[in-house]
Amino acid sequence: MFSWVAIDRFAEKERTKDATFRKQSADKVLRSDAQPLTDDDLLAKLRSFGIELDRPSLEQLCRETLSAEEIATPLLDQRTFHGRQAEMESDWIWVCLTALWQRWFPDQPGFELLDDKIEAGYELQGPGRDAAACRIWLEAWTDVLGLLDKGGLTSIRAFDERFRGSQSLFNWIQDLEDALWNAGLEDRQFLTARIAVCEEGLRRFPAEDDLMTENRRRALAESYFELGETGKAEALYRDWLHTDPRWGWG
Repeated sequence: MFSWVAIDRFAEKERTKDATFRKQSADKVLRSDAQPLTDDDLLAKLRSFGIELDRPSLEQLCRETLSAEEIATPLLDQRTFHGRQAEMESDWIWVCLTALWQRWFPDQPGFELLDDKIEAGYELQGPGRDAAACRIWLEAWTDVLGLLDKGGLTSIRAFDERFRGSQSLFNWIQDLEDALWNAGLEDRQFLTARIAVCEEGLRRFPAEDDLMTENRRRALAESYFELGETGKAEALYRDWLHTDPRWGWG
């Protein structure tokens, strides 16, 4: 089951390229509908649905939850909806909350903002553009760490079960490590960043998928080697092989 922001992103993309879908979903409320509205307009829209919020109260909710969807869900559960109008109202509530979160508290990590950054990085990828993608993806990685801490999440599986985003953390973190390698061949700062990402991943997710862990170990060691720290790379491989002498890559 996908998150609301993933569904919103799919609908937005389909509207731009599929005239039939555009016609069928003409009354579907999307995040883009909030763009021309002022903050006061968004608050008034929420009030029209019986939801009284101001900046301090929303800030507190953003600190306690991982997404605007998690704020909207209990609010929707308190209401009685009927028919198509009900779907529009529920969409508007989430859209308003998401827009206000992004405008007022962009430094407070949330799943919707994370989803946007991950997708923006994929859109930036291309020949000679690895560095640009990595910069926004490193921001996204910082958000991931903040969300892990805020949610008390200790595994990639637990994160993805709650995130349900356009991409999974399981896949994206491996793409991040690959992108940092490519960018690092031109700019060494990205190899340093790759080391930090790999070390943090190994520390936080020691019991994750075996193949992912082995690949992350390789990524860590090869980054040290590429930076000229061959002794550090060799020491890492010796330690890992002591634990698992049958590891072929080691």
